[in-house]
Amino acid sequence: MDKKSIKPLVCEFMRYLVVGGLAFLVDFGMLVLFNKAVLPELHGYRLYAATAIGFIAGLIFNYIFSLLFVFKTAKYSKVGRSISAFLIFAVIGVIGLGLTELGMYAGTALLGINYMFVKIVVTGIVLMWNYLGRKILIFK
Repeated sequence: MDKKSIKPLVCEFMRYLVVGGLAFLVDFGMLVLFNKAVLPELHGYRLYAATAIGFIAGLIFNYIFSLLFVFKTAKYSKVGRSISAFLIFAVIGVIGLGLTELGMYAGTALLGINYMFVKIVVTGIVLMWNYLGRKILIFK
């Protein structure tokens, strides 16, 4: 690959980082809101329920803005704008949710690390999974 063919991919990934960062803020905000203020204690599962709620909110935000801003193929065509594309997007997200939940459990319950720090680390790992999965399977 030459520099000319890499540049659009780098720009796309930078846009994905911006959208992913904003989706993270939605996700993280919902996590904290639901964990601290909205959900009652659920026999030790409140954190995991709040994590799922935040992740779903972030997923929806990410899908909308990936179509509008990140992937040029979706912006100028119908790529990614079908029910099957959304289902693939969601399945990749659900796998990401599983990785997130596993990471949250490992970091908080097994290692005793603060959930906010764990969430930041886990998000970086899941971000790469989500981008690569969506790029390869939907927005080729």
